[in-house]
Amino acid sequence: MRVLGISGSPRPDGNTGILIKQALEILSAEGIETDYLPLADRPIKPCMACGGCFRSDTIRCVQEDPAFEGILERFAAADGVLVGSPVYFGSATPQTMALLDRVGYVARRHRDLLRRKVGAAIVVARRAGQNFTFAQLNYFFLISEMIVPGSTYWNVAFGREKGEVNSDTEGVETVKNLAMNMAWLMKKLAG
Repeated sequence: MRVLGISGSPRPDGNTGILIKQALEILSAEGIETDYLPLADRPIKPCMACGGCFRSDTIRCVQEDPAFEGILERFAAADGVLVGSPVYFGSATPQTMALLDRVGYVARRHRDLLRRKVGAAIVVARRAGQNFTFAQLNYFFLISEMIVPGSTYWNVAFGREKGEVNSDTEGVETVKNLAMNMAWLMKKLAG
């Protein structure tokens, strides 16, 4: 089993990355292989709504974009996907949504790319916007027919400066519980 953990933050190793890595550490300790994908160094182009993925029999996006190369293969290899985003002006970052829009359109054409995989979101906010962003990311999982585990609270934490999220005890604990629930669910689904 494998989980792909994505940090949609433009800041390398910022608060979102810190929480994604903490969750991946727990998943790894539970015997699940992990793959970390930070988007900070990947200027992924947005979906062009060209429909090329719907005309292709292979799982691919027809748009030429070096930053997107290999990403669909990483989604395909994963049994679970963990997506984290900081809140930017009340929603997920453009990097996060460019990735999810492109993967999502391909998955609409190739239903088994994400169907019945486990998906979970982690959101970091300085002050507000976390509930909308959390819902925004969960919409991606739900329309992709993914299975979404819960935690002891919504998977949100607070922090602005790098590392500040570690001071949000409840947020960190929620992410740890999410990772444990994700591992449990993936093992149950694997049978």
